[in-house]
Amino acid sequence: MNTPATAFRNALVAALGGFLFGFDTAVISGVEKSIQILWSLDDFSHGFTVAAALMGTVIGALIAGRPSEKYGRKKILQAIGLLYLVTSLVTALTPAWSIFVVFRFLGGIGVGASSVVGPLYISEISPAHSRGKLVGLFQFMVVSGILIAFVSNYLLFGVGEDSWRWMLGVQAVPSLLYFVMVFFVPESPRWLVKHGRPDEARQVFTDIGEPQPAEAIQKIQASLHSDTDVKESVFNGQYNKPIFYAVVLAMFNQLSGINAIMYYAPRIFEMTGLAKDTALLQAVSIGVTNMIFTLLALSVIDRFGRKTLLVIGSVGMVISLGLVTHAFYTKQFGGYAVMLYLVGFIAFFAFSQGAVIWVFISEIFPNKVRSQGQTLGSSTHWIMAAVISWTFPVLAESSDMGGFYSFLIFTLMMLLHGFFAWKVLPETKGKSLEGIQESLGIH
Repeated sequence: MNTPATAFRNALVAALGGFLFGFDTAVISGVEKSIQILWSLDDFSHGFTVAAALMGTVIGALIAGRPSEKYGRKKILQAIGLLYLVTSLVTALTPAWSIFVVFRFLGGIGVGASSVVGPLYISEISPAHSRGKLVGLFQFMVVSGILIAFVSNYLLFGVGEDSWRWMLGVQAVPSLLYFVMVFFVPESPRWLVKHGRPDEARQVFTDIGEPQPAEAIQKIQASLHSDTDVKESVFNGQYNKPIFYAVVLAMFNQLSGINAIMYYAPRIFEMTGLAKDTALLQAVSIGVTNMIFTLLALSVIDRFGRKTLLVIGSVGMVISLGLVTHAFYTKQFGGYAVMLYLVGFIAFFAFSQGAVIWVFISEIFPNKVRSQGQTLGSSTHWIMAAVISWTFPVLAESSDMGGFYSFLIFTLMMLLHGFFAWKVLPETKGKSLEGIQESLGIH
């Protein structure tokens, strides 16, 4: 990357929170059936158990913005790392379902907070010409965490009656590493300027390779002091455009069915006739595909732009999901055909929505309300994720046609998403955060 090593290092450390985000999201796919049997959960309670973490992500996304604004991005990233560490150990060791649910919920708070503060921090500490790649590192680490969770689940499957505890417990290792490493990154320069510490911000800008630190600080100060008579709230009326873009994009992200597939990948494969151990292995193929195409997207996102990736991805997702829908309608699964269709979906999702969402939401809001905007976009994402992940197993197994109806909905939603990306979303590539604010007519 054409980025100074310091900027890349800082972004990479913050992005490690994304690794834990991805691991925590996907690891449940390998344990959800074991805990259903262990605690004799009915479908509703089972869906609630799986969705508990996602409920936590909604809370985490909603509450993370304010403390990150008050105490700084760095301190909140440290708190997130500690929360990941504690919750991974408790969920792995607890003998009680109630404690398991509570700490999955608390772990979800860490995920939701990470989805707000991680991309927010990286966007504020990255040079404009490489911001897409560096914020995209967060998503790359998310998919890396998903892949490692799938691989870990496969390797630990069958090691003993309590193999599911090992699947959850291994997350403590990267959690501890992340917690320690965050102590060695600087505070966001834009947060420093906003809190009257321009000299410290100038040093951070210099370290990350900003060619004109003084000018960058002046632009930040100007963006913060414009319209000072207007209350600093993202809902005061002048930010309706970025609110609309962020909320709709976040909704479509989950209406693709991505989290339903990630959480229930082995179960979906079993619905097509694969054995459980084979289904776990096929889940690994999803993780590998996710990582490869995320890398591909990161290599072109600053050259092709956000819109182009979203439009291309929409076409591919509609075709892939349409094929899965047809297979569930005809009950002609063709061995590994559904697996190939889902791998195709993951490839197009990773190349588009997966790579773009956190980049776009982190850069579309002005400096003075960016943390609020990131909170709004992330919480929308997680509310939709919780709803879909809770209802998917109920709908999918409600009848012989449950799988067909589920994937039909996902297909139609991606048709609408393609139109939205093509006709409505603005392009943000290559612009400074302050430049994006100006292009949207926000002063």
